[in-house]
This record gives sequence, structure tokens and C-alpha cells, in this order.
Amino acid sequence: MIEIVTIGVYGFDADHFFQALQAAGVEAVCDIRRRRGVRGAAYAFANSRRLQDRLAALNIRYLHRPDLAPSHALRHVQDAADAAGRVAKRQRTVLAPAFIAQYEQECLAGLDSAQLLADLSAYGHVIALLCVEQAPQACHRSLLAAHLTAALSSPVRHLRVKDEG
Repeated sequence: MIEIVTIGVYGFDADHFFQALQAAGVEAVCDIRRRRGVRGAAYAFANSRRLQDRLAALNIRYLHRPDLAPSHALRHVQDAADAAGRVAKRQRTVLAPAFIAQYEQECLAGLDSAQLLADLSAYGHVIALLCVEQAPQACHRSLLAAHLTAALSSPVRHLRVKDEG
């Protein structure tokens, strides 16, 4: 049996990010970003090499699945919606309907969920889908997670930054 969790980088500091993964019992991180870098010194821990090194030190496996990431053109669809709504990427709380429709067509329509889950199970029983947005519903990882829910016997969990006060 495989369990899928999701996590975004924004809002976490390095220590809390890795603690959240460990507390959830994550055995592998599936990076579904096309570009595996994050701007800003506060998020340097999520840049590919640093992320992989820290995960290895924690005995958490890493895999990169760029085929599950939105294309450059599709990212521009969301960027345009963000600009029209005057919403900064890091403050986005929802995805644009046009982005959702295109992501479902481009990435999910031909996806064999059972095969993906079988592939992921080779890495462990608890797999985290990783991207950057803080709110799952503002990120394509929620669309992928919802797609996989139909093939799982348990719901997907979203790891979130805990409120400080």
C-alpha cells in the first residue's frame, strides 16, 4: 500500500520543511517541478543539489518526474491569470480554470495512475509530491494528487506550514 502526501516549499524554513517530511514518515520525495530551483536565500534548501543532499542524509529517497510538471507554455497561462488578478505567485491561493483544464489535458489525460503508483512504490510506502506553492490548491500537485486519489484506497494528505500563533 502506498500513501501520497504533498508539500510545497514556500512558507517553510529548512528545518521545518525536513521535520514535516520526517514527521509524516516520508520515505521518498517525488519532485514534480520542471525547474528544480527556487529564488531567494530562504529557499536555497529546496534547490536540487542541496535538497538531494539533505534528503540523502535523512535516508529519504529522491526522484524527479518532470513529465508531471506543467510545460513552460502552460506556466505562462497561470502567470497571465496571476497578473490579471494582480496576485503574486507566492500569494496565489487558487489555480486559474484555464491552467487546470490544460494541465489535465497535457499531463493527466494520458497518465496511467496505477502504473505511476507502482513506479513510486519502488521508492517506499510514503511518497511526497514536491513543488513550491504553499497552498496545495494553488499548485499543480493538488491536481495530480486528486487524480491519484481515485487509484488509492486512502486520501492524499497535504503537509502544510503550521500556524505560529
